[in-house]
Amino acid sequence: MTTYPGPKPGAVNGFVGAVGNTPLIRLNKLSEKTGAEIYGKAEFMEPGGSVKDRAALWVVMDAEKKGLIKPGGTVVEGTAGNTGIGLAHVCRSKGYRCVIYMPNTQSQEKIDLLRMLGAEVYPVPAVPFDNPENYNHQARRHAESLDNAVWTNQFDNVANRQAHIESTGPEIWAQTNGGEFDGFIAATGTGGTLAGTTRYLKDKSQGRIQCWLADPPGSVLHQFIQNKKLERTGNGSMTEGIGQGRITENLKPEVEAGLIDNSLHVPDADSIRTVYEMLDEEGIYIGASSALNVWAAGQMGAKMGKGSRIVTIICDGAYRYQNRLFSRKWLESKGLDKAIPDHLQRYIVLP
Repeated sequence: MTTYPGPKPGAVNGFVGAVGNTPLIRLNKLSEKTGAEIYGKAEFMEPGGSVKDRAALWVVMDAEKKGLIKPGGTVVEGTAGNTGIGLAHVCRSKGYRCVIYMPNTQSQEKIDLLRMLGAEVYPVPAVPFDNPENYNHQARRHAESLDNAVWTNQFDNVANRQAHIESTGPEIWAQTNGGEFDGFIAATGTGGTLAGTTRYLKDKSQGRIQCWLADPPGSVLHQFIQNKKLERTGNGSMTEGIGQGRITENLKPEVEAGLIDNSLHVPDADSIRTVYEMLDEEGIYIGASSALNVWAAGQMGAKMGKGSRIVTIICDGAYRYQNRLFSRKWLESKGLDKAIPDHLQRYIVLP
């Protein structure tokens, strides 16, 4: 069984050893504009390209520790993309077969990449969680039909949350000179990143560090944090893999303990504009969920005041979404082309 190695000098041991220890980047232009110090944890620099490499590794290690999977077995997951990509990498490195169920609304780049990594991919109609044909339930049934197979259940498997208690939180703490910052903010899908990082930072700072949730249109989490009602704010979002219609087991402990101090609703127009601003001003090529986090970090900094220090998660790069985010036809279909300022329109290079 592989355990998380932690920071070490020199070479690392395979793909698994390369997970974690990503840089913390000061976002210079955004810091200047807001008067706050804004930092992004560069999860696009994970070996599999996203923050979900951490969750993927931890859920597999947890299954190994519990004896749920043995050499040559099969890992099955329901995922909107990045966890599946992380699992496909981890499974290849460990010799497991990987099967992924995902909503057929996800970008073709993600589906293609999963197949290139050797995963079996089943894109299925996107239906609510309470529908038996939801992709997560189909993944569970598939795993149950096989010998030596595990459904890793990223939404409610708290090994996901544990990944961030044991790695992301401690890394951020160390990279800020022992917690010399004021706020952490991130969107959530499974809840693992926000919940686990929040738990660690709250414990280490004795509650001093503010931890907020950023939420896209169509999700219920913003309203729940604000008034304890599971009501959607707006309709669906262009972002992928974030937003939620329920409180997952990963998120529940921190919500019930009152550790999520506040929340922000982030319109898609602000997210897409931030994709282009980050490219133009910071030279960083990020996806829409990352852009949502960055915009929200700027807003949190503005609300907490000049000189406040805010950390967020840059979940992944734009490479998995470029046929949408940089396509004029797609942007127009979503009514988002006008959200991009005139001086940034030159980056819309795809038809």
